[in-house]
Amino acid sequence: MQRRVNPREANRMMQRMGMQVKQIDDVTRVVIESASKRIVIDGPEVAIVTVQGQTVYQVGGGTAREEGPAGASSQDDARLVASQAGVSTEEAAKALQQSGGDLAQAIILLKQKKTS
Repeated sequence: MQRRVNPREANRMMQRMGMQVKQIDDVTRVVIESASKRIVIDGPEVAIVTVQGQTVYQVGGGTAREEGPAGASSQDDARLVASQAGVSTEEAAKALQQSGGDLAQAIILLKQKKTS
């Protein structure tokens, strides 16, 4: 039968081993970008772990989604949304940010703004 470790006791053990762990409580989103894709994690739990001078950011929980590359395609997306909704590319880019990169949702948002 496994015994649950008291969090306070765990912190003491880690300090004895030279580890420091600090929770970051107010994180709402983590974005990981690479050349080929973008990973967005909403509502994660983030901790900073320091071991022998090395700092590691630990991300857990939350809901993750993958998106295409963030670079040139986002400009192309903004141009496409702008042409479909009849607005400037700047407005389209803002709508894309609001919708989390969802093209259809951005177009719908912009068309709703135009009618109201």
